[in-house]
Amino acid sequence: MPTIHPQALVDSRAELADDVEVGAFSIIGPHVKIGAGSVIGPHAIVTGRTTLGVNNRVFQFCSIGEISQDKKYSGEAVTTTIGDNNTIREYVTIHAGTVQDRGDTRIGNDNWLLAYTHIAHDCVVGNHTVFSNGAQLSGHVHVGDHVTMGGFSGVHQFCRIGAHAMVAGGSIIVQDVPPYMTVAGYPAKPAGVNSEGLRRRGFSAEDIQAIRRAYKTLYREGLTLKEARDKMAQEAALFPVLEMLLRFLEAEGRGIVR
Repeated sequence: MPTIHPQALVDSRAELADDVEVGAFSIIGPHVKIGAGSVIGPHAIVTGRTTLGVNNRVFQFCSIGEISQDKKYSGEAVTTTIGDNNTIREYVTIHAGTVQDRGDTRIGNDNWLLAYTHIAHDCVVGNHTVFSNGAQLSGHVHVGDHVTMGGFSGVHQFCRIGAHAMVAGGSIIVQDVPPYMTVAGYPAKPAGVNSEGLRRRGFSAEDIQAIRRAYKTLYREGLTLKEARDKMAQEAALFPVLEMLLRFLEAEGRGIVR
């Protein structure tokens, strides 16, 4: 049986694995599912049609699965889906999706969402990300794997942040951030390659050099975006690490930071 503090309110229709822990004064709604090994701290609210996978740690005063801050929301049965092994620190807010988009807000596995992070409706967050304190996503944002969001950074709705990118603290993102890049400022501008992050994740020196050359092609040679893509495509034949960058640049979005 789950371990539920006597002063917690857990709806009898909620589905909790046998070893889930729920702290004092927390509230778990009727359509919530929480997987094995998860801990919900005190004063947390998990509501809506929300699913948490296994081994998640939700700290005090979080709000997960609440309806979106979108005036178009009219009571539709939308969802929030969170994977496994996530750490969700104090005062994090994660809102459910809307039928105007996915109808689901989705967070992957092994993410660190530090205090006061906000993830708005219909966002998609990958795996192994780190959101520093106060990082904020507007609605419909997509964040790739291994992204680092600096403290008090903010992302405009519908933006994409590519895998392995790093957003400096206090930055405001109003256009798409390509994979592997570091951006900084208000509005955010390119600030080099996330070389240290790539090294820590086992990228070879040759691949990192190829990414640096791609950065130069994209941002330093005065080429149009198409010209830069064409040049990088030739390099990608020798360095497949660039293929993800090329796919990102070819996809429809808000235009990249430049």
